[in-house]
Amino acid sequence: MCHRPSCLWPEEQPLTTLLVATNNPGKIREYRELLARLPASVTFPAEEGLALDVSENGPTFEENARIKALAYVQASGLLTLADDSGLEVDALGGAPGVHSARYAGPEASDADRVRKLLAAMADVPAGMRGARFRCVVAVARPGGPVLTAEGTCEGEIGMAPRGSHGFGYDPIFVVRGYGGQTMAELPPGLKNRISHRARAMAAAREILAQVLSDLLASGP
Repeated sequence: MCHRPSCLWPEEQPLTTLLVATNNPGKIREYRELLARLPASVTFPAEEGLALDVSENGPTFEENARIKALAYVQASGLLTLADDSGLEVDALGGAPGVHSARYAGPEASDADRVRKLLAAMADVPAGMRGARFRCVVAVARPGGPVLTAEGTCEGEIGMAPRGSHGFGYDPIFVVRGYGGQTMAELPPGLKNRISHRARAMAAAREILAQVLSDLLASGP
């Protein structure tokens, strides 16, 4: 089965609008690619004049994705896609997990978070540095249920950052099965086929297809 973005969506259908609930520049770049062939007009909060302060305080990625999707669908009235994602490190008991974005404090940079994680892993030897990226995507339509899909990407934590692509923890996440390359060393096109976010979107394909079909059938 093809999971490339160009294979996920029919070629010719009328357009509706899908709000992707993120202001993260790295995620926006990825979603523009992942949703490039979706039969919908893709928009983001800044383009809609939305500046929500959503408290993602749930204990799981799924709950946080649902919280965000519901907040944005209620504020916008648009079909909404939201995600929550992060890094789970086995030697740290699954941390930073749902706290990945806030691991080094609310104002910390990607580099700050990477430094803190590497410091926490300083005494963990090779072979015991297993980790995974996890992403849960939530799709919400006005007045409808919130549906979710999940994707993971397995790997391990490297000893030092490598690579100039990607964002977040990508420079220290060595992807399993790709010759020891970090996520930040992979070409963006390849990352957008095998990343946790790409796999979550592949799993969400049928959800989005059905929701879009229902919306188009119901008319304006």
